[in-house]
This record gives sequence, C-alpha cells and structure tokens, in this order.
Amino acid sequence: MALKIHSAYKPSGDQPQAIDALVKGLKKGQRDQTLLGVTGSGKTYTIANVIEATQRPTLVIAHNKTLAAQLASEYREFFPEAAVHYFVSYYDYYQPEAYVPVTDTYIEKEAMINEDIERLRHAAAQALLTRRDVIIVASVSCIYGLGSPVEYEKYVMRLKKGETETRATLTRRLISMYFERTTGDLSPGTFRALGSRVELMPASERVIYRIDLAGGAIAKIEEMDHITRAIKGERDEAIIFPARHYVTPKDVVEAALKDIEIELADRLKVLNDSGKILEAERLKRRTRQDIAMIREFGYCNGIENYSRHFDRRKPGEPPYTLLSYFPKDFLTVIDESHVTVPQIGAMYAGDRSRKDMLVEHGFRLPSAVDNRPLKFDEFEQCVGQTIYTSATPGKYETERSGKPIEMVVRPTGLIDPEIVVRPIVSGGEYQGQVRDFIRDAEEVTARGSRSMVTVLTKRMAEDLTTFLEEKKIQVRYIHSDVKTIDRIEILTDFRKGKFDVLVGVNLLREGLDLPEVELVAIMDADKEGFLRSEVSLIQTIGRAARNVKGRVTLYADNMTGSMERAISETNRRRKVQVAYNIEHNITPTTIQKKINDIIGDIQRSRERTINQLAAEDVAAYGDPKKAIKEKRRQMHEAADNLDFETAALLRDEIQRLEKKAASAKAKKAALSGNASDEEKQKIRESTDAESIN
Repeated sequence: MALKIHSAYKPSGDQPQAIDALVKGLKKGQRDQTLLGVTGSGKTYTIANVIEATQRPTLVIAHNKTLAAQLASEYREFFPEAAVHYFVSYYDYYQPEAYVPVTDTYIEKEAMINEDIERLRHAAAQALLTRRDVIIVASVSCIYGLGSPVEYEKYVMRLKKGETETRATLTRRLISMYFERTTGDLSPGTFRALGSRVELMPASERVIYRIDLAGGAIAKIEEMDHITRAIKGERDEAIIFPARHYVTPKDVVEAALKDIEIELADRLKVLNDSGKILEAERLKRRTRQDIAMIREFGYCNGIENYSRHFDRRKPGEPPYTLLSYFPKDFLTVIDESHVTVPQIGAMYAGDRSRKDMLVEHGFRLPSAVDNRPLKFDEFEQCVGQTIYTSATPGKYETERSGKPIEMVVRPTGLIDPEIVVRPIVSGGEYQGQVRDFIRDAEEVTARGSRSMVTVLTKRMAEDLTTFLEEKKIQVRYIHSDVKTIDRIEILTDFRKGKFDVLVGVNLLREGLDLPEVELVAIMDADKEGFLRSEVSLIQTIGRAARNVKGRVTLYADNMTGSMERAISETNRRRKVQVAYNIEHNITPTTIQKKINDIIGDIQRSRERTINQLAAEDVAAYGDPKKAIKEKRRQMHEAADNLDFETAALLRDEIQRLEKKAASAKAKKAALSGNASDEEKQKIRESTDAESIN
C-alpha cells in the first residue's frame, strides 16, 4: 500500500519550500539534511509530506517515550491506512544489574515489563518484515539488542485452510516458536488445545485465532474477539510470528553453550592467576547454574548477557537491533536532534562502565559487554539518509548537513516575540529584576493574559513564588521535584486563568504550548551555562511565540555571547516573518487552543473508582466477572491507541473491582461460617450491602 496523507491542511508558510528542498536532497542522494523549524511551524506535517513524496519506510527517533507517543499519534492521523507503529522500551520499571565495589553491594536486575508495549514492539518488527508502508516512531531504545531478523523470520508459520496438520504437530511448532501453553485465559504469546481445536493469541495483537483440525487437516481458521470470544470472521490463512524476538535453533543453542563453557574456563584461569579466588568461585558457580538452566528450560535470568554466543557474533561485533529489521533504503528522522543525537551517543558509555564492573568482580563473563546498545559510529553505519529536525540544531547535525533548510514562517502568520534586555540590580528609580517583572506581570494580568518567569534553581523558584504571593499575585511554580500529575494540573489551571504567573527552573523542557502566555521573563540571563546557553534561551523565548502580543524580557547586567546570538537569531526570524506577512497581507492572530482538563478527568475517574466504581459496574453488568472483562477490553483498546494514561486508569479500576470482589467473597464466607453473632454484626456494619449481595 502507498503512504498517503489524509489531512484537511495544505502546506503553507515555509512548508512548501522546505518539503521541496528535502525531497530534492533525498533524490540527489544527500546523506544528511537538517530541518530548522521554529516553534509552531509544523515540522511533523512537513516530514509527513516528505515521506509521502519518497514512499520509503521511515524510522522516527524521539528522545523520550511521551514525545514518541505524541508523534506516533500524529503520524497515525496523517497516514491512517499505513502501518504506523510505536517502539519504546517495554519496561515500566527497570533496575539494571550492577555492583558497587566501595560498599561491596551487588544489585540484582529488577524489571517490570509492560505487556501492551511489548506487543506493540512485536507489531513494529512484524510490519517491517511484511510491508513497505511502514513508519516506526521509536525512542532511543531502538539501538539496543533485539535478536536476529533472519532467525526471527525463519520461524514464521503460515497456516492455510485445507493444509495437512495435526494437533500434536501444531502444538510442537508453537512451542518451538516460544508460545506458552495454558489452560486458562489467553494472553499474547500463549495457546491452548481444546479437543480438535487449537486457540492461540499472537504476540503482536489482541485477537484469538481458533484453528479447527478436523480430519488431520486445517478445516477452519476463525478470528475471535479476545474478551467476548465473538467470532469476527473466517480466514483462509493466518501468519503467526514467534512469541519472542530472540529465536535460536537447538543446534545453535548447543554450540553457544559449548562456547560459554570455553569462555568460562579461560576467564577462570585469568582470575585464579590474578589471585582473585572469590571472584573465580562466584563466576564459576553462577555461570554453570545458568548453563544448566538453559539446557533444562531454554532460559535463565540474565540470559541476554550471553546474547553474543546465541547470535554467533564475534567479540566486539554490534548487536542486532530494530534498525536491522528495516530494508536498506529506509529513511531516518531524528526529532529534536539537539537532544536526541547526544542521547544516542551517551548510551554505550554508561552501559559499558556498568558491565566492566560486573566482569571485573566475577559476576559476569567478558562476553556480557557485547549485550549492549550500538556505539555512535555503529549507529551512523546502520542508518542511511537522515533528516534532523529541531528549532535549535546542534553542532553535529549542522556540520554533517551544512546549511539547514529553514521553516521560519509559520502557517498562522505569528512572529517571534520582541526581546528587551533590562538590568538585574536596582539603580536610581529602577528597583531590580524582581520588582520590574512584578510591574510588567500586573499589566499583563490586567489584560487577561499570563506571564512566565524562569530562574536558575529550585530554591529560587520557591522563594520567588513566596515573594510574589506576599505581593498578592496569583502564582505557582514547577520544577523537577513536582510530580508529573501535579505539573499537568498546574499547567491546566494556568491556562484556565486560575492563577496568573508561572515560575519555573527549566520550562523549555516541559514541552509547554501555552497560547495565553504574553510575557516570558528570564532572570539572571547573563549567567552562562546549560540553563542560559544559546539553545536554552532560544527554546525559552519560543514559549512566547504562540501569542500575537508575545514578548520576552532578559534580565542581565552583562551581554553574554549566548544572549547576543539568541537575540540576533530571534530578530533575524522576526524580520523574515514580518516581511512575509506584509507581502501576503497576513494579519497574525493568537492561536486558539482548546484547554483539555486532563487532571479533572483523572480526579473524577479516581474518585469514581474509589467510591462508586464497584457498585456501578456490577449493577451495569450484573456480574463482577463481566465488569472486569469489559474493563480489561477497554484497557487494551486504550493501549492500542497509545492512550497509556487511560489504560493505566482502567488498570487501577480493574484492580479495585477484583479487590472488592475478593473482599465481598471473604465477608460472605465469614458470615456463613463460625463467627459469633457479635462478629457477624460488625462485619455487616462495615460492609456495603450491595457488595455482600
């Protein structure tokens, strides 16, 4: 299928020339290009048009899960018919294995895998092996080991109606593909045999395939809803992929185990010759136990540390990753490249330092260091033509691609904010940066708009908030110690006008899109460093670019190089934007953006969960089990749509229902048991009558 955009929008502003330049660069074979797009210029829509024009499978890399989910949702809206997938780390919680020699502390690996994200990872890999109209939006986890795509594809099973097949052979094939047999409810990567039928749930989707094996052949292949078990239709063919990305034939397993034993013997000799008797004994005991577990069960805790042997790689060779699943001509887009590129480069060093410590002290074999992310030069070799997108491109991408392709003119006609510089310290009638900001903020508030101010430390944010409160200003602060949910609540209230001034330390990292903000103030702007670098200043200045009256005040006693460059770049952009508006007779207007009361919905949902949920759902469905099933269906549907916040709330609701059902059952048993009349009366008084009934 073709990659075709479905959108009511048409490219405008600087978008048409940017699309044309990027497409021409790709067709000419240009390896690297940089798209410099100011805040609100529509970088994602521009890249979508480039993808449509080139018709190539595309990898979009973002620097965190949240941004990746947002981008995946946007690309799904643009390409509803294509395979747009989301690929991020499947850990809800991850504590890597580590050793701290100073305190002689060994920390075991702990991990909590998110089943829905794991399913989405399988769906992404499978889409790359079966079609061309694929866009994968990934976090930096895409450079970590994944398993050989060649071996993975070898184990793909095609079931066709009418083919010869028996229950015994089918179950053996599924087990060889790492499907687990169960007698209970199916989950991704499991199957069960019922008479002449085999039911299975693929690792990549929430659906059940029921294979009817009447007469030694596949008589029927039915697709069923995994919650209601309603028949959704019949199929002539079903393609089943392995339940794990790591697939290893038996002969390879045996060869790998022999190699592990040889490596163990060599390493024990090194440790013993060095007088590290304790480390040698620890390594011998642990590795032999792992070998025994793998031979017996095909798995052991930490099996990924032996991946080099199972992949049959040589020492130092890069691991297979998601990038290995892409065809050779795929396009790479690195979003917010000034953050993402350094993050990609930093992954290997941190991982290697931790692994070296484990190897040195006898917790792992030296081959464990080859279970790793790609080095940066390996990443460069794995990707082909690349587009970097950012409002503030870094040195790496500008050196690689030359002059950036600019999108300075916004489709809305909005121009970058005006910048003024005022002193920090007081003098004469001037009372200093804080009191000057108060005067400006009060004027902005009187017009019904909002103000933001950034400071250098969390303590300064809290102190400034207290001072402003004493001056009867409605103000709140956010910084890294404020919980994520609380931050969302604060930002929602800010947009609603429940308070007028927002204080923060590093607001540019919060991804703020606040059209109501008219004034942005940057305190101590001349304190050179990360928070007052050219990139940080430009990003923060952009927070005022959504309002037609937007302006920025830099408080500084000295003009730093970062300030000069940030001001010069902003003024250059303003000049271009104003000229375009005059030429095309455009009158800029403030963006009107709906205020989504995320927190209100969450609070109402949680309140309902705590006080009413069990009674409401049981009354609605007539049976707690039916209510739990329906909630579970809704949870999986939300996860499929990348709405993990709703999915998490539904998960909590399910847990509450299960807890209430168990509590009611226990109390019923107590009332019908040998409890005294007094005890039974206490149980009745403390129990909701509806729950007991």
